[in-house]
Amino acid sequence: MSSAVPFAFLVHPRARIAEDLARVWRPLGRVPERFIDSAVRKLPLPSYAMARVHLDSAPVGHVVLVPFGAKHLLSEPHEGRVRVGRAIDHAARLGAGVVGLGALTATVTAGGATLRGRTDIGVTNGNAYTAAIVEDQLMALLADLPERRVAVVGATGSVGTTLVRLLAQSGAVDSLLLVARGVPKLAALAAEVGRRVPTTTSTDMHDVRGCDAVVLLTASADALLGAEHLAPGARVLDATQPRNTSPDLAAARPDVTVVDGGVVEVPGMHLRGGDIGLPRGQAYACFAETFLLGLAGHVGHFSTGVPTLDHVAHIRGLADRFAQHGFAAAAPASFGRPLVSVR
Repeated sequence: MSSAVPFAFLVHPRARIAEDLARVWRPLGRVPERFIDSAVRKLPLPSYAMARVHLDSAPVGHVVLVPFGAKHLLSEPHEGRVRVGRAIDHAARLGAGVVGLGALTATVTAGGATLRGRTDIGVTNGNAYTAAIVEDQLMALLADLPERRVAVVGATGSVGTTLVRLLAQSGAVDSLLLVARGVPKLAALAAEVGRRVPTTTSTDMHDVRGCDAVVLLTASADALLGAEHLAPGARVLDATQPRNTSPDLAAARPDVTVVDGGVVEVPGMHLRGGDIGLPRGQAYACFAETFLLGLAGHVGHFSTGVPTLDHVAHIRGLADRFAQHGFAAAAPASFGRPLVSVR
């Protein structure tokens, strides 16, 4: 790792702020949610290096907390960008050469596009490797199905667009349903990929009921996919943070399989300090992309806005280069619990 540079990865509290902040300091978990929600929203709290990342025994990076909740980032994007900027300043002071945008810190910066003017530190949204890992997981999820009708919810977002292009390139699915809010973007993406795979579009979540598998890639602070949206025996790959499925879905629809998406095995990785809500040796793919760029000594920005397929090929090449450390899709899990079978 002689060419490696330190990296930093930005995280923020998700749906339950007190619960997530308790990962940094346990007593915060006992503070009533409404109080801590108000404090996080109103006070100019500083960014905080909540954990040090180690690979085996070597320190390689930091996890930096952006003190703004998921709902705050979506409802107050300008303030969210200000706080993300402060967190990146902090990452630069820590000596990071590249910083990754976790969860909605990517959304409020247009996938990092608003940060392209920074020259003091490289930025990546992690979406190239997220799209690659989600594609790998989806192929495993579809392996035994006679039909492969796939819905991508959040299809016009940064990860969604890249995943749709990957699926069209490979021709590994029978049809695509692209679901998103913006009709013009949906139409343009469908026209692009429809030459390779039969493609339809919708703005209505209920239309995914006609699909065998659903991939969730939306930017929302709430659970969006319900039992009423899914076909019998459907398979769901939820790669959102905060996640867009609820454990209640599994109870209401035992015929449906929900798989945690975008999770990568890095067995030698461990955090000292807070945690990111995953078992030791696992990371979200956006985190893993930043990690790989740090190991490779990458200089400058990488994936900002919508990643290209060249970005995906490059980051897959780095995963192969550092395969001795893992960097492959994690074993299937559902709401954090191992899945023996996806059938």
